[in-house]
Amino acid sequence: MSDRKNPYEMIGGAAKIEELVDRFYDLMALEEPFEALRAIHSQDLSSSREKLKLFLSGWLGGPDIYSPKHGHPMLRARHLPFKIGLKERNQWLACMYRAMEDCGIDSQIGAQLEESFFNTADWMRNQAN
Repeated sequence: MSDRKNPYEMIGGAAKIEELVDRFYDLMALEEPFEALRAIHSQDLSSSREKLKLFLSGWLGGPDIYSPKHGHPMLRARHLPFKIGLKERNQWLACMYRAMEDCGIDSQIGAQLEESFFNTADWMRNQAN
């Protein structure tokens, strides 16, 4: 049996995902540099927090707890109603990278996650700018 861990295990599992997502949304809600990102979310962030926690579990290699509750993630389709350009992408990434740092995500797995988050966030763009 292999001792290799997946990203979910490497960052600390469900508890660390919860901490990361909570920090991400707290930063987004409170920090001025993320105001454009905050503006495209609903006033109540509780549903967004829950969905990101569930999604990240499976995306990082842990239990698939998003799909049984919400169906296939269809990330791009679910985000098409929102204008996502370079500014929103960059704010999302900056907010997530800072949350990872604040939560003490190990730099080795952090670098891998940053690349994966960038690729996903860039794919979500639906504005030419």
